[in-house]
Amino acid sequence: MQRLVLRLSQEKLADALGVSFQQVQKYEKGTNRISASRLQQIASFFQVTPESFFDGLPSHSAKKGDAPTSSYVDEFVTTRDGVALAKAFMRSKSTTLKRAIVHLVEELADR
Repeated sequence: MQRLVLRLSQEKLADALGVSFQQVQKYEKGTNRISASRLQQIASFFQVTPESFFDGLPSHSAKKGDAPTSSYVDEFVTTRDGVALAKAFMRSKSTTLKRAIVHLVEELADR
């Protein structure tokens, strides 16, 4: 998602990591696992913490339905609207505003 939000190609990310773009594709699809050192390298490239890649994932104690599956998230962020919404959301620095946006979308979705 971070790569899509920044409009960065798989090729450019691959060059920065010193791997092939096919390897980046495999990482993104979940075909190949990412080592801890590679995850740290990717986080450093995006200037985020490695933990940020796990935000929103269910914990071991979470009940089914508590968080979307990664395929659900992947499907959302690969759409034009999903990327636009994610980019706009991430531009906001206000935690209060972000919570209000989430609440608004949840309310609208229930109608």
